[in-house]
Amino acid sequence: MEVDRKLLEHVAEVARIKLTEEEIGKFLPQLKETLEFFSKLKEIDTDNAKPSFQPVELKNAVREDKEGKCISQDEALSLTEHKKDGYFKGPRAV
Repeated sequence: MEVDRKLLEHVAEVARIKLTEEEIGKFLPQLKETLEFFSKLKEIDTDNAKPSFQPVELKNAVREDKEGKCISQDEALSLTEHKKDGYFKGPRAV
């Protein structure tokens, strides 16, 4: 794939980004480098690799449930002006 100014302008147009001449000069080499890196990834043999939906196994993702100090209902409502009858008042749902 040829990475040139025309491709960068197309990518910017699709992303709805307006680039200045200075930004085009800055981003063109970065885009070339990025696409070269991804083209190297295509060379890797992945035929015998199993698909992985979670690359890093999750262990102990939950914390120990400990009882702690809770704030009172009055304290919880003290920082809002949107309250009624001891509850938070939200927008009307139809």
